[in-house]
Amino acid sequence: MIEIDGSFGSGGGQILRTACALSAVTKKPCRVFNIRRGREKPGLMPQHLLGIQTLSQLCNGRLEGDSLGSEEIKFYPGEINGSRTSINVKFETAGSITLVLQTLIPPALFAPVPIKVVFDGGATDTFFSPTMNYFQHVFSKILTQITENCSPPVEINVIRRGYYPEGGAKVEVKVYPSKLKNLNLTERGSFKKILVFSGASNSLKNKKVAERQIAGVREILGKLKLPTEEKVEYYDTRCPGSQICLVAEFENTVIGTDNLGKL
Repeated sequence: MIEIDGSFGSGGGQILRTACALSAVTKKPCRVFNIRRGREKPGLMPQHLLGIQTLSQLCNGRLEGDSLGSEEIKFYPGEINGSRTSINVKFETAGSITLVLQTLIPPALFAPVPIKVVFDGGATDTFFSPTMNYFQHVFSKILTQITENCSPPVEINVIRRGYYPEGGAKVEVKVYPSKLKNLNLTERGSFKKILVFSGASNSLKNKKVAERQIAGVREILGKLKLPTEEKVEYYDTRCPGSQICLVAEFENTVIGTDNLGKL
């Protein structure tokens, strides 16, 4: 069994997510201790717990210590044999959907059949995690580069956005079986353009929040005279919120940055 100290580095939840995902891929059991020791409230929070429990379902595995606040778990992965082609993930909080996807996508790529994951609740855009736009236009683009598929290995359908603190998102994700290849990002190639995605709740439309976020971008990028494409969106959400994501497209790769609006 591989043993991993969760207090390493920043001591956050990423160690847990990555360890369990790679455990499922390699089929090697792991023990993660000192989980989130570097955080104000150490141990498993609802989002982390839901992520590893869903992963265990996906790969017919077994968990020990999977309870709220637990600072140690043992994960015994099983086979991803295609017996489970659809998984429903029910969030009772505004936990991050994109962070749970970081746990589920790597092993799902090795499934013999496509895997559909349906999220009911949770947040598409929340603090300390990638926004959904970043996940779609940066993470997924890089993921496509390391697979031999002709088409992207992950399809994301955002039915309803969700912000902190109420969440309430609805997202459907489909992951296709993929063969992986080496990735070389040492040469980004020539610059193409910058994509700007600015979105907010419908309740903030009269205040033109999404447009004002874009105006801030123009103030900086306008001086550089870079080719830019902008997209403004408003959504029906349970609570007010906004997000912005900038993606720089290059010949060989993409880079991005994002942030949330604060009321």
